[in-house]
Amino acid sequence: MELLSENRCFEGVQSVYRHKSEACSCDMTFAVYMPPQAEDGPVPCLWYLSGLTCTHENAMTKAGLQAHAAEFGLAVVFPDTSPRGENVANDEAYDLGQGAGFYVNSTKSPWAPHFRMYDYVVTELRGLLVERLPLSGQHGITGHSMGGHGALTIALSNPDRYHSVSAFAPIANPSASDWGRKQLGAYLGDDEAAWAAHDSTILLRERGWKRDILIDQGGSDQFLDLLKPEALASALAETRTACDFRMQKGYDHSYYFVSTFARDHVAWHAERLYAHYGETENSAG
Repeated sequence: MELLSENRCFEGVQSVYRHKSEACSCDMTFAVYMPPQAEDGPVPCLWYLSGLTCTHENAMTKAGLQAHAAEFGLAVVFPDTSPRGENVANDEAYDLGQGAGFYVNSTKSPWAPHFRMYDYVVTELRGLLVERLPLSGQHGITGHSMGGHGALTIALSNPDRYHSVSAFAPIANPSASDWGRKQLGAYLGDDEAAWAAHDSTILLRERGWKRDILIDQGGSDQFLDLLKPEALASALAETRTACDFRMQKGYDHSYYFVSTFARDHVAWHAERLYAHYGETENSAG
């Protein structure tokens, strides 16, 4: 992987890389923050998935996660939200194509050759980073909006790979939302049964989650009708899943909202990832 930039940040290092992705069949750019604790050995890793129209850069520069990651000793990975390039399919709409990968593996033309963000995040990029950087086997995942959808669905589908999951204003029930039906139909086809694996409300009912979940949702979010937090809240209650679902009065959908509660999420993940790290180390030793 090619190093594009490197900056000292809260005694750690914020880096941006580019590499040739086999999953997406194009060059992909991503960012990683390594906390100062990584100088002494492997650290747990928190994945942050961004929302519609974002690149790796939005959360890296706006969420303020580095200070908290340095405080609690977590690496943070910021992947891009889609494949990109002149030869990659796109759409004039902001919510389909480049910048709107929805963290699925597309099976339909013209998207299938490149739009394989599920495999990219879950397998390819993780494998690359674990091989190259001092990361432990303890990984958590979070995200905002479309990225919150990605974080929840990826964790629910891979409980052996992610030991903690949280989300900021996730698209909670995409099968029943215009932020979902359009994209899942384009990427996966008209058979709604194929969409279920990418809908956290459905996944929770079908597969459950044995750990706990943290959700923050702005009470004044301008996209509440599209996000459908009530559907996820209902599924959490029906499945009796341990959760902290917080409706934050007065907050909207912006990064002002995300940055306000970012420390809570980093601390929450650190508590769970380091507890699991300790159990793993003890059992191994």
